[in-house]
Amino acid sequence: MLTALVFIILVALVFDFINGFHDAANSIATVVSTRVLTPLQAVAWAAFFNFVAAFGFGVHVATTVGKGVVDANVVDQWVILAGLLGAIAWDLITWYWGLPTSSSHALIGGFVGAALVKAGPASLVASGLVKIGVFMILAPLIGLSVGFGMMLLTLRTFRRETPGRVDKIFRRGQLLSAAAYSLGHGTNDAQKTMGIIAILLFSTGHLGPEFYVPFWVVLAAHAAIGLGTLSGGWRIVKTMGMRITKLRPIGGFCAETAGALTLIGTAIGGIPVSTTHTISGSIMGVGAVQRFSAVRWGVAGRIVWAWIFTVPASALVAAAAWLLIRVLVA
Repeated sequence: MLTALVFIILVALVFDFINGFHDAANSIATVVSTRVLTPLQAVAWAAFFNFVAAFGFGVHVATTVGKGVVDANVVDQWVILAGLLGAIAWDLITWYWGLPTSSSHALIGGFVGAALVKAGPASLVASGLVKIGVFMILAPLIGLSVGFGMMLLTLRTFRRETPGRVDKIFRRGQLLSAAAYSLGHGTNDAQKTMGIIAILLFSTGHLGPEFYVPFWVVLAAHAAIGLGTLSGGWRIVKTMGMRITKLRPIGGFCAETAGALTLIGTAIGGIPVSTTHTISGSIMGVGAVQRFSAVRWGVAGRIVWAWIFTVPASALVAAAAWLLIRVLVA
């Protein structure tokens, strides 16, 4: 029993590492594409702030994932393992294709798929899934709107400055906006893994009668996502930072700041949103200010289709994994 528990915790941390690897593009694409930092400098910068996020924003998202997706009475170690396998498989497939899909929604889809095949629809927490579903749509729209508004405001504020002066200001500003975005990315995405590990410990009786997130879980999750970010993910960086729209430092600053505001706000509210969807929307909003055609909507459409398939695809893989696990451990 203890061996299985330790193994599943390790699998969860592997998912968190892959999450950082897969979503490194979210944190560094804009700052790399504007050539403010080299890829190596950018991933080191992002990884540092992914880890620092462990000390500032609580565990509200982790609690939502741990208690607000699947009924705790249905959850056991095999449901969690199958959910993780479904999420890991989808993350690796979309990384190979260079598609910036949501690791968060892959994890939730995997968790849901495993629970459904074990105990049916009654095992799901409808209120939590509705909230996640609503913000699956709202997060990129909020990012797009805030990015669009910030870009307009910033252009208006600096309209009398020379292009060289503006470029110099925002090359420095992007260091701050990239750090802020990485804080939001770390606090939102690492918390999903925290929630999974915490519900595993709770369901196996290792937390006592009350659900909470131990501090060692917080540190382990942030360390894993930071190390994953440090290892990069260049395929997706190219899609995010170069194919959606062409960015200058001023646009990179606005996109990252819009993404950071959205992610930190939703994390404080305990809402597990997709960092990928959020920054994609922010980049599109910034690009649309230049002119509508500045956004490569064909690439954006391909990304949206990948978003749509994420939850059902990871759920199907997780359901198959749960059935296989049941046969092997029966």
